[in-house]
Amino acid sequence: MFDLVVDHSSLLPPPPSPLMSLRIYGNRQLKTLPGLETRPTPGRVREAIFNIWQGKIDGCRWLDLCTGSGSMGAEALCRGASLVVGIEQSKSACSIIQENWQKVAREEQKFQVLRGDVVQRLKTLAGQEFDHIYFDPPYASNLYQPVLEAIAGYQLLASTGELAVEHSPNKWQVEPVPHLEIDREKVYGNTAVTFYIPSLLPRLYCI
Repeated sequence: MFDLVVDHSSLLPPPPSPLMSLRIYGNRQLKTLPGLETRPTPGRVREAIFNIWQGKIDGCRWLDLCTGSGSMGAEALCRGASLVVGIEQSKSACSIIQENWQKVAREEQKFQVLRGDVVQRLKTLAGQEFDHIYFDPPYASNLYQPVLEAIAGYQLLASTGELAVEHSPNKWQVEPVPHLEIDREKVYGNTAVTFYIPSLLPRLYCI
């Protein structure tokens, strides 16, 4: 004879992922999830990008792709963006984004968090234009080319707008995209950002 001992702790659901935090413009504190899939843009890089776009954020329409914790969109709201739209695959990350943006948005500002495949979600935005688009996928992903083509094909970047793409300095293999041209590239340690602007050619390209 023996006693059967059941470890009931093994039957319980796993504990929720621990939350982390980061600070943005105005010393605002945001929640973020640990792990590389929702890796926030490093503070140094975030500050540099908003310095480059200084004076252009107030009143702008901002599109945040592979939004992660929503730190870039939250900073855009803090700096006066009139509209921020984010696209993120992770359900748990979308909840964090919603909470973070709700915390910093003023009553007159609008924001929207869209969950799902980034390329498919971009299709639903066709017909809208954004002044600034920030795209920060996992560095090893295969999203770079199709997302850039979707942005160009659906004409999501305003004629005077700018697109910033965050990537690894050593893993950047994107073919030229019709109606987008590289304006400049910046490297910040292990993070690089390539800036695109609309080309001057007629915008007849579609997907």
